[in-house]
Amino acid sequence: MGRVSAVSDPDSIERLAAALSALGVRPGDVLLVHASLRATGPVPGGPATVLAALRRAVGRAGTLVVPSFTTENSDTSPQYRARVHGLDAGAREAVRASMPPFDPALTPAPSMGALAETVRTAAGARRSGHPQTSFAALGPAAGKLLAGHRPDCHLGEDSPLARLYEADARVLLLGTGYATCTAFHLAEYRTPAPPLRRYRCVVAPGGVRQWWEYEDVALDDGDFAALGAAFEESAAPGDVRKGLIGSASCGLLRLRAAVDFATGWLTAHR
Repeated sequence: MGRVSAVSDPDSIERLAAALSALGVRPGDVLLVHASLRATGPVPGGPATVLAALRRAVGRAGTLVVPSFTTENSDTSPQYRARVHGLDAGAREAVRASMPPFDPALTPAPSMGALAETVRTAAGARRSGHPQTSFAALGPAAGKLLAGHRPDCHLGEDSPLARLYEADARVLLLGTGYATCTAFHLAEYRTPAPPLRRYRCVVAPGGVRQWWEYEDVALDDGDFAALGAAFEESAAPGDVRKGLIGSASCGLLRLRAAVDFATGWLTAHR
């Protein structure tokens, strides 16, 4: 993997780590992090400082996990459809032919934000092998959490989300809202008879470029903001904590409680 060379800021690390601890992040936590560094405001040292503060807050025994999703190698994604909208057949095929195949060691995840890329490229980081919805992680549980991510299972029982559920992980929404809460997708798999769709992306096993097509749950985060508000309103004490870090509104959720609630809510509302 490539390496990030940004230099973190010691004073800012201490302040951010203290704010994370005040929010409820604990040493030893397994923490799934969604972050918008624009929302937090300027931080000396940028994402390297934020990552260092997160690692300080969870300690040596803790593990950080981030989504490192890729849409750039799929011709069934909304991003691809937007990119080729209005193009003729030849131009669409040229775009498709130029798509880079997924390589877990090298493929960036630009749509996931600066912190996710900083985790992905950090020394010692691990990454799961799904060509569309991989996760990256740092910490002693990284290998166990990311193992066995089946290529035809985006975010279900054979994905890191299910391992995070088993580990009683928590979700940090750092300047982001429930609309980006990836954990809710696990609940989609746990509803009765979820709708399915076809997906396709380009991969290169053994260095041979090929298109991989598979069927999986039709993921839909369009109602996640409403789902999150309902979860927060009915959550048991300790399942949701709210606070400010920098200028960003933040939430800390117990992943298992969020998924259990979401499974029932989605079953009733879809």
